[in-house]
Amino acid sequence: NIGIAQSEFAALSGISRGRYIDIENGKCEATVRMRDKVEHAFDLLQPNPLFMLIDYVKIRFKTTDAKWVIENILKIKMKYMAHEEKRINHYDGRYYNGSIEVLYSSDETYGTIVELKGKGCRQMESIFNAQDRDWYELFWDCLELEQQCVFKRIDLAVNDRAGLLDLSYLINKCESGECITLFNKHIAYLSGAFIKGVDERNSESMGKTLYLGSTKSDVYFCIYEKDYEQLSKMGVALEDTEVKNRFELRLKNDHALNAVKDLCTYRDAEYSAFSYINYYMRICDRDPSKNRESWKTSREWLLFIGEYREKMKLASKPEPFDWRRTMNWLSSQVAATLKTALMIDETNGTSIVQEMIDGRDIPKRLRTVYEQLT
Repeated sequence: NIGIAQSEFAALSGISRGRYIDIENGKCEATVRMRDKVEHAFDLLQPNPLFMLIDYVKIRFKTTDAKWVIENILKIKMKYMAHEEKRINHYDGRYYNGSIEVLYSSDETYGTIVELKGKGCRQMESIFNAQDRDWYELFWDCLELEQQCVFKRIDLAVNDRAGLLDLSYLINKCESGECITLFNKHIAYLSGAFIKGVDERNSESMGKTLYLGSTKSDVYFCIYEKDYEQLSKMGVALEDTEVKNRFELRLKNDHALNAVKDLCTYRDAEYSAFSYINYYMRICDRDPSKNRESWKTSREWLLFIGEYREKMKLASKPEPFDWRRTMNWLSSQVAATLKTALMIDETNGTSIVQEMIDGRDIPKRLRTVYEQLT
């Protein structure tokens, strides 16, 4: 018993109720295509097919005291932050712990920026676990500062475990005019590798990608095949990936602030995300007998926005800071040479490599990394 009527499951499968009942009763044999539809329908009914992550956070504080922001907002002790005096745009330098970055300026016009990209958000969630708090509490701390804090950008990522989002289907609907939207344009790519002029961290591995809205505007959506990213980056087979597709809401300035207020007020990730999605777009089925605005919402889109599925929750995917990128560099660029040098030392009875290591002082930045990782 899966908790829905035969007629509802037939609709979910995209098969007529009569044909589905005949298949279930053995009166007619299901084609391969029909079996695939039924199996996909069961996938769509799995528990928690969607979950949401905070995937990008950029907040500007109207203070030049980066230490205050780090210790009172992020609640990280300064001794665990590495420091780099390198001018970045209008900023004099940065403090960082892995992928958690804080840019600072001596000019109050620019103040202090906290920037957390994807890995930075996952690392922050790992720190939240140690602090016994969450995104809601961090955002509340920022909101209480009122005019002293400006939300520059928030990305809400709706992750699709079950394949509710079909990129080919969505692209076709947009191309055929069956996406009713407030956005003025959409752009589709068969591969993220062809994205030009767009600031994408993983563009080379995003698979099919659909943009709704201008990437320069304060609101736009990016929908892409997340499983291809995992295949490209981690070698994970497509059928083994947890997340098949991702729908990212990219919100800047006032829209970012409004989304944060919604999250903190209602603590309802589904409400916060789909308030935006449903306001800006709807996928429908063409009906020549009716005006475009009266076209019926498509079955596939109804599934995504809430029909037959459990409520979406704000999830946490904590990943502690690691030195994987540096270790990968050591492995690919240094290890073979180092191994050869050690072999030469061993054969010749010398200790040149060890003397080189002993003769080098560890700079403050790397001592901080040592403390962060141990």
